[in-house]
Amino acid sequence: MDLLQDLISNKKLFFSFMKEKYPVYKESNIFFRDLQYAIINYYMKKGKIIKYQNAEKLALKFIEKLVNEGELKNISNNAWKVNFSL
Repeated sequence: MDLLQDLISNKKLFFSFMKEKYPVYKESNIFFRDLQYAIINYYMKKGKIIKYQNAEKLALKFIEKLVNEGELKNISNNAWKVNFSL
């Protein structure tokens, strides 16, 4: 299974999962490490263990995709503004 494609295909589900622990809503800030740990926990809950380094790479690719689609807006080197509603 391609994890990046899985995150992209299940973006709303993933961010709903993330919202249980982190403040994720339109115009909120989202931080790199929060996203990375949410990815680790999201897949752990699905029974798949993702190592820290792999989650970091996956988070970077996922963020890049969301920025390119205008769903996240870069505000610093490790923070983005959410530009979509759940």
